Amino acid sequence: MKLAATILVPILAAGLALSMPAAAHSPQQAPHQSFSEGDLKLESGEVIKDFSISYVTHGKLNEKKSNAILMVTAISGNHHRIDFMIGPGKALDTDKYFIVCTDAIANGLTTSPSNSKAQPRMQFPKFTIRDMVASHYRLMKEKLGIDHVVAVIGPSMGGMQVLQWGISHPDYMDALVAMVPLAKTPAWTVAVLEASRKAIMLDPAWKDGNYDTPPEKGIRLWRDILNFLSARTPDMYMTQFKNGMDVLPWMESQETALMKAFDANDWIYQTRAYERHDVGTTPGFNGDTAKALGSIKAKTLVLTGTKDLLNPEFEPLEAGKSITGVKMMTISPGTVTGHAAAGGAIPADVEFINRETATFLDIVTDGGRKLN
Repeated sequence: MKLAATILVPILAAGLALSMPAAAHSPQQAPHQSFSEGDLKLESGEVIKDFSISYVTHGKLNEKKSNAILMVTAISGNHHRIDFMIGPGKALDTDKYFIVCTDAIANGLTTSPSNSKAQPRMQFPKFTIRDMVASHYRLMKEKLGIDHVVAVIGPSMGGMQVLQWGISHPDYMDALVAMVPLAKTPAWTVAVLEASRKAIMLDPAWKDGNYDTPPEKGIRLWRDILNFLSARTPDMYMTQFKNGMDVLPWMESQETALMKAFDANDWIYQTRAYERHDVGTTPGFNGDTAKALGSIKAKTLVLTGTKDLLNPEFEPLEAGKSITGVKMMTISPGTVTGHAAAGGAIPADVEFINRETATFLDIVTDGGRKLN
């Protein structure tokens, strides 16, 4: 299979969007907001002290508070992560829905190793994907007073949170939209994340997390492992670079572009949560992943990427067998964009995701009539 001609120009950015900080704020965009939750108790029994969650909202909450959608973000991404789906006429139509876009623990905006005064750097406690869900639940209930949402949606680590939401709070939403997710992190993904961490932690400049300046050599190698190998596919490189050696200066320029926007310790902590995730370890399921997935009540759409080398597609395809009435779809069948399929950089994939998600939500809301 070959990439469609429509994706050749933006392919330069594809494969990076899932694991690099999203675009910075502009004055025209919704302002950052934050909610102080006090000490956030974690599954482990530890607490994140003085915890504050960052978020933005789009659209208007109706009087019945019946039109809310919650967005959860990918690893090291932020509330801009699915901007390509938000706005008038898009899947998350701001003329119809009120969208709450959250920032995950340790993404640098919500309380993180990089910004915590009480537990800085490697003093930060370890947390789980379920702890992320718990922090978002408190935001929605305690701050925004929203008792039910139309949908929870997210890509990659966000997709992992989406499935966990459906298990932890099965009556809270009508629908789930999980893009390139995992229900249980497989050994391949663990190996990729371990290699990415070692790239950083074996750089002497990391200084056991107490660096004064970013560990540049480690971050460059981290980006090579994650963005240029596991988040992209060989097929993408074949289309982008007719001369194989041309990839080297491109890689160097892309590495440099990220240097000031990435915190090594935040990455280390989020990957630990990512690799240890299994919905089956949710209290009450005794490690039974299939049973946990079978408890999902919401209408569920799972979107996978062909030849995904970060979250291998065999895992969500297997997980889908346990979700009642699930709709499984491959993003842009006929193209091979892997994990980058949900990155928002490839027009064909963006169009597919917007179209199919909008259609799915239209069915869930009965053409919007259930919002009134």
